[in-house]
Amino acid sequence: MRLLIIGTLEGQIGAASHIAMDRGAKVSHADTIDTGLDAIRSAQGADLVLVDVKLDVAALIASLQSERIAVPVVACGVGNDTQAAVAAIKAGAKEYLPLPPSAELIAAVLEAVAEESHAIIHSDPRMAEALALADRVAPSEASVLIVGASGTGRELMAWHLHNQSRRADNRFVAVNCAAIPEALLESKLFGHEKGAFTGAVARRIGRFEEANAGTLLLDEISEMDPRLQAKLLRAIQEKEIDRVGGSKPVKVDVRIIATSNRNLEEAVAAGTFREDLYFRLNVVTVRIPALAERPRDIEVLARHFIDKYADANGVERLPLSSEALGVLRDYAWPGNVRELENTIHRAVLLAQGPEIGADAVLLTGAPLVAEAVRGGVAEAGLVGRTVADVERELIIDTLSHCLGNRTHAANILGISIRTLRNKLRQYTDQGFPVPMPGASERPAL
Repeated sequence: MRLLIIGTLEGQIGAASHIAMDRGAKVSHADTIDTGLDAIRSAQGADLVLVDVKLDVAALIASLQSERIAVPVVACGVGNDTQAAVAAIKAGAKEYLPLPPSAELIAAVLEAVAEESHAIIHSDPRMAEALALADRVAPSEASVLIVGASGTGRELMAWHLHNQSRRADNRFVAVNCAAIPEALLESKLFGHEKGAFTGAVARRIGRFEEANAGTLLLDEISEMDPRLQAKLLRAIQEKEIDRVGGSKPVKVDVRIIATSNRNLEEAVAAGTFREDLYFRLNVVTVRIPALAERPRDIEVLARHFIDKYADANGVERLPLSSEALGVLRDYAWPGNVRELENTIHRAVLLAQGPEIGADAVLLTGAPLVAEAVRGGVAEAGLVGRTVADVERELIIDTLSHCLGNRTHAANILGISIRTLRNKLRQYTDQGFPVPMPGASERPAL
């Protein structure tokens, strides 16, 4: 584990570092939030961040979220400052550690946070079958293709494969091929030399080199441009990459895991995905079933998320009523586990009384349109309108519900983040107001 400590910790850095290193962690240090973020963005990276509670913990977590950097943050401070601890947890910190450090407490919290971040909660036999296949192929060096709808937990499965592999002690590096603009993805993957393009003021190594001796996850590989697919194929076949603007190849040793929520065989047939690359990636396929296909997971996941968000928001862990559980079981979950997580988070905040009732379970998204059609509401509200109008209203309503969060909205809608961005750009060009991140109300159309 790579532990990054940010802040002075009032002279306790040495003690905390030694405890972590005794537990096998590789420890680095940054004095400020900005230098800490620079370290996380660089090849140095971090699997866990320990931050002084006197610094702006909320700003750190907000920056990580905005840049889609998934790294757990633990706040710490001298003494038992309850207010500071609560503020840090509400800002998104996973835990609060009082200092001076206790070896047992630091070891327990670090291990728990690292394990929780990548745990796959399940009880359904279909999910158990997928995990059993993953466990069989994890010790090999074979490339693995993880397929499944958005929100099913493909990245967690990739982490599981890495943690069960012979590369577990080395880096796990993830790249979201859909979230990075096409012009930047090549540099992100392969790195660049100083002066390779405008703004390249220094050499920067890419994700392949960062993952050397470890695992590289190519998330949403189906969204990659065909031109870049050819360079990726060469990197996998030759085990070497060319930095943008570089003059000689660089040897790399990485295990590739790729994910897709689209049918790659259909993409190959359509000519949007290279067949030779598909065969290179698809040595073994692990399919994650949709949440609707594994109904026994709904209750255990719901209870897990209740505990998680009750603790994160400093509220009581309430039981789930039988009526609320019935609502959850009857829903189709187009957004899968991620939509369930968001639903339970809202329910934890809205619940009143001794338990979480059905009235706190607010379900939104495309299934509500389908329900309206079945109930006859569509005749009054949809007939006479164009498909484009209805689609636009659904997308903007869903985005508004997600407070402008593009990633969450795309997951609920069941479309890629690139498709959503293209739609929103179109609506903006047409003069329709689009919710920005943090927006709480849907703009009038």
